[in-house]
Amino acid sequence: MRKILILFCLLFSLLSCDNNAIKKPNKLIEKDKMISILYDLLVIEAIKSQNINEGFSSKSANEYIYKKYKIDSIQLVESNKYYASDIDEYKKMYDEVKSKLNNETLKIEGKLNKKGAPVSTESPQLPLSDIPQVQ
Repeated sequence: MRKILILFCLLFSLLSCDNNAIKKPNKLIEKDKMISILYDLLVIEAIKSQNINEGFSSKSANEYIYKKYKIDSIQLVESNKYYASDIDEYKKMYDEVKSKLNNETLKIEGKLNKKGAPVSTESPQLPLSDIPQVQ
């Protein structure tokens, strides 16, 4: 009896293991599109944190994202959860977002420099604390 119980527990534990903790959603947002969405969300958060969001509420920001990318909130949450389940891949996605932000900063600084405005001589780098951390 004891051997059967041990065998049953061992079999149960082997069958219950699943490498895919989060299954791929039916309406998964493509990776490139998700990177663009993450970029836009970070820009919106930056606008809100600087108190320059004249009439730009969280609801209108969300609606803007949903309309622009033709997605809904559930699709966004499920896709984000799916991509976040692979930490290494999710970090690569945020590295691409960071690169896009740095490129935009350089473009803006170049335009300001042409107009004679003072420009920082340092290369723009986002501090690691600005990148959302997966817990």
